[in-house]
Amino acid sequence: MRVFSEAVRSGSVSLAAARCHLSQPAATQAISGLEDDLGTPLLIRRARALTPTEAGALFAARVEEALDHLERGARTALKTGRNESRRDGFDRMVTAAQLRALIAIANSGSFTLAARELNVSQPTIHRAARNLEALAGLSFFTATAVGVELTAAAQAFARGAKLAQAEIRQGIEEVGRATGGQGGTFTLGSLPLARTTIVPQAVNAMVRAQLGIQIRVVDGRYPQLLRGLREGDVDCIIGALRDPVPAEDVTQEELFIDDLAIVAHPSHPLFSMENPTVEDTLDYPWVAPPKDTPAGSYLFETLRIQDRPITPVRVVSSSLVFLRGMLAQGPYVSIISRHQISAEEAAGDILPLPIKLVRNARAIGLTYRTGWRPTDAQAEFIGYLREFSRPGTVDRDRRAHAV
Repeated sequence: MRVFSEAVRSGSVSLAAARCHLSQPAATQAISGLEDDLGTPLLIRRARALTPTEAGALFAARVEEALDHLERGARTALKTGRNESRRDGFDRMVTAAQLRALIAIANSGSFTLAARELNVSQPTIHRAARNLEALAGLSFFTATAVGVELTAAAQAFARGAKLAQAEIRQGIEEVGRATGGQGGTFTLGSLPLARTTIVPQAVNAMVRAQLGIQIRVVDGRYPQLLRGLREGDVDCIIGALRDPVPAEDVTQEELFIDDLAIVAHPSHPLFSMENPTVEDTLDYPWVAPPKDTPAGSYLFETLRIQDRPITPVRVVSSSLVFLRGMLAQGPYVSIISRHQISAEEAAGDILPLPIKLVRNARAIGLTYRTGWRPTDAQAEFIGYLREFSRPGTVDRDRRAHAV
């Protein structure tokens, strides 16, 4: 890929070979092998220079981004590492096998599991890992009682490697579509609010519009999804936005405003009370969302439920399925997004109590890596997520009130 990138930049295989410290036959063979892997020509000779084909231009842009990610990861690793034998520019000498080993170890936390994931022997993984350490002049791995941990330097370089891997994956998809294919992938991190209507509607529209597209919807807690996003395992997150922005390398895009409401089963005694208040709910057991969620943050930081002499919180859960079942068991109370329970509210399974809250509006939207460049197929799916988040899919009256 480095040879190919230099050939595109210089228009010459000879110059590319010299810059990569290879013979011209070796450089030619490397580019030919890359074209075989992708199943299409990437370079054509015109006049006195090489120029990229349409597929070649698409792939070259992704390769440039991938190599930049590797370089930035290496620079951060060198700043983080404390070994004086560290070697500047080691990312230009690393091999694909070493990168695959590093990523597999980072994902599994074990040489054995990494070897199993890559279908190679454990000594092969161990050798690749130690060769990478020698190449960088840094300590990358620390043995623990349960496996192996990455040092801070290794974590920085592994993140660059995973982002580079994500760019190459996108490049392969773009080349495939440019040559007549219809494939493509999208990994969406979905927080609870969007799972019931927005995401299913957007996925259905995309599947109908694009043959061959494969969408992976990942449920999880926000910290895990954010880490996956920043490392390239997740393309985008949809759900409640965070204030402030959680990291300098991510961008948040607001789609709509939603409000939180205190809710219960329709049979709850509070529905027969005139003008119930938050204080009235404290006489009943609460099913509280986790503190690190926006609803949990509101409950504990704005309503200050933990300051009560005796906390009414008896259960903690972020599962809507569990909440629906629990509220049906007795006079339980909870707090949740109105949009998240739109289907349950329409069916009469969960209803908002007529209790006025203050500062309960929150922004719902997309979170993606700053500078992330989606493929055409990925951009189309993002478009559907935006479309099904517009007024009309969210109750207009509640939206206007929240705004």
